Amino acid sequence: MTNRQPATGSQEPSQPKVGLLQGLSGRLLLLTIVSVMLAEVLIFVPSVANMRLRWLEDRLNTAAAAGVVVDGLDNVELPRPLQDETLMATDTKAIAIRRKDESRLIAAVDMPPEVDAQYDLSDVTPVEAISDAFHTLLFGGDEIMRVYGPLGESDAVIELVMSDRNLHKAMLVYARNVFFLSIGLSLFTATLIFLAINRIMIVPIRRMTASMRAFSEDPADPARVLTPSSGQDELSVAGQHLASMQQQLQKTLKNQKNLADLGLAVSKINHDMRNILSSAQLISDRLADVDDPIVKRFAPTLLRTIDRAVGYTTEVLSYGRTTEQEPHRRFLALRPLVADVAEILSIDPASGIDFRNLVPEDLQVDADSEQLFRVVHNICRNAVQALMNDTEGDGLGVITVSAVRTGSVVSISVDDTGPGMPLKARENLFSAFRGSARSGGTGLGLVIARELVLAHGGTIALVEKPSPGTLFQIELPDRAVPLDVFRSRARR
Repeated sequence: MTNRQPATGSQEPSQPKVGLLQGLSGRLLLLTIVSVMLAEVLIFVPSVANMRLRWLEDRLNTAAAAGVVVDGLDNVELPRPLQDETLMATDTKAIAIRRKDESRLIAAVDMPPEVDAQYDLSDVTPVEAISDAFHTLLFGGDEIMRVYGPLGESDAVIELVMSDRNLHKAMLVYARNVFFLSIGLSLFTATLIFLAINRIMIVPIRRMTASMRAFSEDPADPARVLTPSSGQDELSVAGQHLASMQQQLQKTLKNQKNLADLGLAVSKINHDMRNILSSAQLISDRLADVDDPIVKRFAPTLLRTIDRAVGYTTEVLSYGRTTEQEPHRRFLALRPLVADVAEILSIDPASGIDFRNLVPEDLQVDADSEQLFRVVHNICRNAVQALMNDTEGDGLGVITVSAVRTGSVVSISVDDTGPGMPLKARENLFSAFRGSARSGGTGLGLVIARELVLAHGGTIALVEKPSPGTLFQIELPDRAVPLDVFRSRARR
């Protein structure tokens, strides 16, 4: 067991320094303050209009109290000092009571001033109240206004002439108080919202950002995988998916590294193997000239086998292209090819395995002979190994290779009576290093077979069947013949 040194970069990297308003939390704080201030403005507009109306109504009621007393004394005029005190107490310049048939001046300055604006408090719409309030707040302070309204439950009307200076001051004080109160509420509300959202959202987002940054620096380090929370909210679910994705990516990168290492090792081995096979090929060529019946019988098979081995090693050395060579297709008899597969397998008669070649004699397929040989050989070899490892069977197994042409498509079936494909192998049927049905297998045979079949424009699939065993079906279509080639053949 090798000791693994801790990665020097496994610690969580420091966050880059950003300004308060550049970060998400600072922007959120500013947005909350602005939102609360806007809400306070919407509240301030009707409230300042209502404050102005209440202020005028208070002055109107105070003057009405004094006016009622004087109005009860017929033909009595208040002395000048008493009028001045009444006007000073009500902060007015003139007080009068009007009825339908008469109007009586209760108190007034020596020279009543000219009126700049007049307001009827008995009938004020919200729009008028807001408009008048902002007029006084922005332009008031030096105007004389006439204000009147009903005198209690009677039909009389109390009327005042007054300066708007004190009203203007009172409204400025009210606006100032509302402003500072709004600032305080905004800061308090924004702080609470900031602390809550910072804990609920910003901190988890920063954790995921730090995890992604650390993972990108060293994806192979398991310590860089995010440890997600177990919550059910959106950020927790996002963290769980991120952790799952990082783990899956680590497995993929590990498999890719294994494939790269395997490819390098295979290339080195095949480089030396090709030299050995080249020597064997020279010797086998000389065996063909030996005048011995047994040698002459086995020499052609030996030569074909060595030729194929040399070809395979040559292709492996050029594996850096990551794809197989384009198939060199021609019409060839399929039955002899299957017979070569059976001969190369060299099935021991004592094993109890029967290889049956049921391909019709006249059936031809449009394919690359070497690549199709590899496809059929890989599948049949898997079938032989499955039958030999079948400990629960009766010791008798059959491998059947058959084919049929339907129009321009040739369907090849490789059927065996073995134990069948395990569930795990079915789920990863054409996955390298995962689709092997036997212990120690790599699963590359079916991956290579599928790649070669797809290069021919065909399909390969595992077919369900009612009886025990495994059935693979390969479908290879003929190439489309150009019109000029078809016409030249038709003339012959």
